[in-house]
Amino acid sequence: MIKVGIAGATGYAGIELIRILLDHSEVKITKLSAKMDGKPQKISDIFPSLKGRIDLICTDLDISDMAKESDLILLALPHKVSLRFVPQFIKLGKKVIDLSADFRFDDLKVYEEWYAPHTGESRKLNSQAVYGLPELYKEEIKKANLIANPGCYPTSVILGVAPLLKDKLVKTDNIIADSLSGASGAGRVPSMVAHYPECNENVKAYSIATHRHTPEMEQELSKLAKKEIKISFTPHLLPMNRGILSTIYLNLVKKLKEEEIIKLYQNFYKNEPFIRVLEKGTFPETRNVRNSNYCDIGVKVDERTNRVIIISAIDNLVKGASGQAVQNMNITYGFKETLGLESSGITP
Repeated sequence: MIKVGIAGATGYAGIELIRILLDHSEVKITKLSAKMDGKPQKISDIFPSLKGRIDLICTDLDISDMAKESDLILLALPHKVSLRFVPQFIKLGKKVIDLSADFRFDDLKVYEEWYAPHTGESRKLNSQAVYGLPELYKEEIKKANLIANPGCYPTSVILGVAPLLKDKLVKTDNIIADSLSGASGAGRVPSMVAHYPECNENVKAYSIATHRHTPEMEQELSKLAKKEIKISFTPHLLPMNRGILSTIYLNLVKKLKEEEIIKLYQNFYKNEPFIRVLEKGTFPETRNVRNSNYCDIGVKVDERTNRVIIISAIDNLVKGASGQAVQNMNITYGFKETLGLESSGITP
């Protein structure tokens, strides 16, 4: 059994980590921290759904105290905040899974263009980080001390197109992705974007052609294609709590039947427990992956335009964040990959 500390425990990703790990037979949650403004509280007072399950006190982050009580640190902190803490935990000999974007980029110039400057210590560590998408980097994850958990939108898009790019079956100069997300993607801190009267009964596109998940997608898609790729990405906000549905449009290099592409996907993901490739004529819906670590993928070929349309669905807080972090933890520690993540979701 391993001891786990969670920093950022009062956010949506934090509570999701706690919920999942409470049902994990090989984990004991030992420390919880968040920005508490000097007022420690029981986590079960902050989230009454946890009453009777965990009564740990959540405090401001104390690096040495959390390191002393934990084998693994899960950082569910805002982007740019992890830069300060990751080097300290690594120096103390701890494994770290970081849910922010701070260590996802191979090229620091790209990160700094879209986020913030790396400090001296974090710059040195960046090259040691492994991009934590298990379906593509399982062997690297097994040996990693620092795992950069992917973003939610990139997870849905990269998994959606990986087989086609890997087998060079699509043109790479005109990839378009539209993603629709629930409001929890904006985080738990109150904002005008997620304010109920502003988002209820409304659908809107935002950060059009400027969303900072775009370069993350381009980095990983370029690796798959072995050439530089640019993608047109537009996210949309929906009036629902959780879930992402991504629709990706790619031009085929030759005529292919849907059955051929579905077979390709089934073979590509045959050993991946959380990828469900749907049968012909069946397409993903967010309700079918809600509260689960699954990514559902559907395929449609538009024979008239020789274009393939890929639709993927994930829960942005599970496969798009905390569930994927636990999946990475399982791989790192040699546990069964699905341990603690067996939930098939909830309906309705």
